[in-house]
Amino acid sequence: MIKSAPALKKRGHIAREDVENGVLEEMITEGELQGHFVRLPEAERDKSRWNLLADIPEDEDIWLFAYGSLIWSPMIHFVEQRHAELYGFHRQFCMQTKMGRGTPDRPGLMLALENGGSCKGIAYRVAAKDREQELKVIWNREMGGGSYTPKFVKLHTGVGSKKEIVRAIAFTMNHDHENYIGKLAVAEVAETLAYAEGPLGKGEDYLFNTVSHLEELGLVDHHLFKLARLIRALKGEA
Repeated sequence: MIKSAPALKKRGHIAREDVENGVLEEMITEGELQGHFVRLPEAERDKSRWNLLADIPEDEDIWLFAYGSLIWSPMIHFVEQRHAELYGFHRQFCMQTKMGRGTPDRPGLMLALENGGSCKGIAYRVAAKDREQELKVIWNREMGGGSYTPKFVKLHTGVGSKKEIVRAIAFTMNHDHENYIGKLAVAEVAETLAYAEGPLGKGEDYLFNTVSHLEELGLVDHHLFKLARLIRALKGEA
């Protein structure tokens, strides 16, 4: 049992201090020792970040696209946030997890960006002077197992006359990763999220948090909203 798991579960998300004080690293290392997780070493995480940013001037701010838990738990320091829409990718529960919000006996599901469609979320602007420190925090949070492929994408940001296209980092699904499970039937996704639970809490709470924050922001995702209704119906809460 990971000694920090009860605190993480009570909070329901990974906080910045969990990354900076090694609690998250402890959790993924323990998962690897138990055979439930293959950890991407920190040196490899740093390398992937530096490679992605290699051609970006050092004095340029960096935008980051949030489409899941980064919306309600961004963790980083940023100087601006905007509504954003990404074309060519959509949100989907296509990643299996045996740790965060699931177990080896009852794996959970996490969101990732899949090819096709579009996705509404939030764009965060990180100041150039802070980008190495802030992006390192994000990489250690998101890239612990290499489940994602970070890449630059074009985001349509803002509303009304203040719309602007910006280049941003997005964490898309790594289709070569063992946790990639493709597209599942809606009913199967709903049942999995309804009953999966792990060190970070319940799968349904991950979905409900994302849905509630999208609604607060005025952002629509009919698929996620439908999943939330299905789960409540499964539990007699509809």
